[in-house]
Amino acid sequence: MKGSGGYRRRTRNIKVPLREKGKVKIRRYLQNFEMDDMVSISIDPSYSSIPHPRFRGKCGKIVGKQGRSYYVRIKEGKKIKHILTSPEHLVKIY
Repeated sequence: MKGSGGYRRRTRNIKVPLREKGKVKIRRYLQNFEMDDMVSISIDPSYSSIPHPRFRGKCGKIVGKQGRSYYVRIKEGKKIKHILTSPEHLVKIY
């Protein structure tokens, strides 16, 4: 039997801190960022519409906004990529 190769494969058991497990934090859902803010992509599996798991832990800069989601510019190898992700998967780096 062929295994699944879907978009959310191996993401449902991503480790999150025990105190935050199962909670949907409204503060994280409604957070705002300014242009040129440095952020880290931190996937929270309790929310839907996650970015691709290969971008987990990457750091980048906010370069745009679409609706309530943000474009994050990251460097992967020699390429520059723009990732569209919702704010609940972003953590601001100071």
